[in-house]
Amino acid sequence: MSQRLINWLEIPVVDMPRAIGFYEQVFDIKLRRETMSQVDMAVFPHPDPGGALVAGEGYRPSNYYGTVPYLHAPELDALLARATRAGGKTVFGPLRLPGEIGRIAHITDSEGNRIGLHEPVAA
Repeated sequence: MSQRLINWLEIPVVDMPRAIGFYEQVFDIKLRRETMSQVDMAVFPHPDPGGALVAGEGYRPSNYYGTVPYLHAPELDALLARATRAGGKTVFGPLRLPGEIGRIAHITDSEGNRIGLHEPVAA
């Protein structure tokens, strides 16, 4: 298993069709639509690392609170405990993803940034 820092990237959007049109035109790609846990997604065709446009509750585009990077977290429960001890807060999860994707959670860091954490399925 590779050890990379960023596993996934989410870009919040308000108008999904408009955003899909923008990213497909700018990057000359085709995005794949999905829905996961009531979140509307348009997934980029780049698997390593991957990412998606996302629309739903808790996602709001802005230059203040926007893109959510997912950082590699091979021991998610231990990492969440350490984040809390360091002054962070768990705001979502852990959530087991379908298939062999793993688990995710969101935390806020000491500065108030929202960070996604991804625990891949152990090989």
